[in-house]
Amino acid sequence: MDSQDGLRVGHGVTIPLAEVELRTSRSSGPGGQHANVTDSRVEASFDVVDSQALNEAQRERVLAALGPRVTAVAQDARSQLRNRELALERLRVKLEQALRVRRPRRATRPTAAARERRLSAKRVEGQRKQARRPPQDED
Repeated sequence: MDSQDGLRVGHGVTIPLAEVELRTSRSSGPGGQHANVTDSRVEASFDVVDSQALNEAQRERVLAALGPRVTAVAQDARSQLRNRELALERLRVKLEQALRVRRPRRATRPTAAARERRLSAKRVEGQRKQARRPPQDED
């Protein structure tokens, strides 16, 4: 997940941990009385605009998908260390998905067989609905 040099996001991008702000606070999750005195909730936030790790194209992609500040919160575990790992992993996944370049959709036409199947299904559905109607008087 994260190594000494930073958070490996994929697509050739590694975010230095110095660019990720980690804040702790009291968790509403598990822990019993322990949770009342420990700051085990961790929020990891990443400032996209000021980042040196992203090139201009990557920055634009992340800004369009997630906005100028990306945050991930973890309060699942009792341990602050485990919540830190979870928050960093969630942040990594968000950034990885935002950086993914999607292939543009190529417009296609339905095949003749697909058109025939659609029209056939419409006819069958129409006949089914016709059969549900009360009989008409032949006056």
